[in-house]
Amino acid sequence: MTHQFALRVYYEDTDLAGIAYYANYLKYIERARSEWVRALGISQTALKTDSGVVFAVRRVEADYLTPARFEDDLIVETTLHAMTPARLVLDQRVLRGAEVCFAARVTLVAISASGAPVRLPAALRDALC
Repeated sequence: MTHQFALRVYYEDTDLAGIAYYANYLKYIERARSEWVRALGISQTALKTDSGVVFAVRRVEADYLTPARFEDDLIVETTLHAMTPARLVLDQRVLRGAEVCFAARVTLVAISASGAPVRLPAALRDALC
């Protein structure tokens, strides 16, 4: 199951050469992850309020393959790679048409308000199985 999130590269996203600034790819994939969770029917606000669970990025392995440019229409694909009781590993790609501009493997952990690791919420595990 792959989730797709569309976005456009705006002027504010670029450097003087009109190329998307490298740190913005992390913002793009963060937005896509939020929309992926929402598409699963999970409210991150409710998770925090009801069970005190939030997600934190533990690791990102990223490859910048070809630059996105001002006014490019992009798609961020998010796919579950692996799941453990307290961790999600996602593969995310930023595409311009069929061309992959950026690829990342992101490890997320579920944590409590104090930062201690906790189990993934049952609702999320159920939505992914």
